[in-house]
Amino acid sequence: MYKIEVPANRYDLLCLEGISTALKCYLNPKASESTLIPDYKLSKPEKKQKLQRVIVKPETKQVRQYVVGAVLKNIKFTEQSYNSFIDLQDKLHQNICRRRTLCSMGTHDYDKVAKGDITYEALPPKDIKFKALKQTEEMNCEQLFTKLKDDQMLKKYLHIIEDSPVFPVFYDKKR
Repeated sequence: MYKIEVPANRYDLLCLEGISTALKCYLNPKASESTLIPDYKLSKPEKKQKLQRVIVKPETKQVRQYVVGAVLKNIKFTEQSYNSFIDLQDKLHQNICRRRTLCSMGTHDYDKVAKGDITYEALPPKDIKFKALKQTEEMNCEQLFTKLKDDQMLKKYLHIIEDSPVFPVFYDKKR
């Protein structure tokens, strides 16, 4: 058994994939650095495509005043890699996101998002309707909060926006 201490500036080491990438240099020190580190590239949209935009509505300042987005392409998740990704997201929520009070992250399947601008809005909870992850039925946020009060993992975060008159929400072109 090994104990690995993760420095505060190395969030890549909070998941198995990050640790294994970091350890590769010790297992094969003669290998070139380019074979050890994944090659991530920032790319512009193809000529015919518009740059994806997130339009932030002014009312979101009441509850979450900042937003950042990214579109990751050519990612193929297996059940195991997806679970690891979500686990890393949760660890980031606990650490740099200060238990989701400073910020919160969401992951969405871009292939299921209607193409066009995304809006980031704040609406009364009864006006936001969707089918949440791992839920079988569509509901509004008031109904979802009632259901999540029994969820062992998520119930501890409900207090963050529970009393807010508006909740933040992303909408695609089809809302």
